[in-house]
Amino acid sequence: MTNTSLILAAGDSTEKINPLIPPVYDITWSLVAFAVVLFVFWKFVLPMYNKSLEQRHDAIEGGIARAEAAQAEAAQSLAAYREQLAGAREEAAAIRDEARTQGAQIVKDMKAQATVESDRIIANGNTQLDAQRQQVVSELRGDLGKLSVDLAEKLVGASLSDDVKKAGTVDRFLAELDGVSSETAK
Repeated sequence: MTNTSLILAAGDSTEKINPLIPPVYDITWSLVAFAVVLFVFWKFVLPMYNKSLEQRHDAIEGGIARAEAAQAEAAQSLAAYREQLAGAREEAAAIRDEARTQGAQIVKDMKAQATVESDRIIANGNTQLDAQRQQVVSELRGDLGKLSVDLAEKLVGASLSDDVKKAGTVDRFLAELDGVSSETAK
């Protein structure tokens, strides 16, 4: 039989075949194959897909939770840092104030020490000046007494070499000289 005879033989059948509805055996075998594929898909593929989906969900949710925890920890660390920074600024201000106070106290102490030292130097200078003045006055008195005795000897023409007389004359002359100098000072 050839192809044309088969087509004619099939066309002679009394049954009319609807091309839109497949034969029953095709539907049956298709349903069986679909059920097997559905069973394999339901038993193996779908659980693996759900597991993978669940892992991704956990990874995303865990990542978000970890990010939120890290963000909260960072905010906490930032607050602690700012608190430490504020404390450090307060401590630095206190140290600066203390340094200023100590600096002012040191300047005050140094001025007081300089004043005391200056007063001491002035007092020593005055003491030395008084001692030198006394020494000069005593030397001048001796020299003045000697010169006045020499002058008096020349004027009187007599010798005033007697020490007692000489001392009395010198003392009297100096007393008169002191009296004249104190009157002029007033």
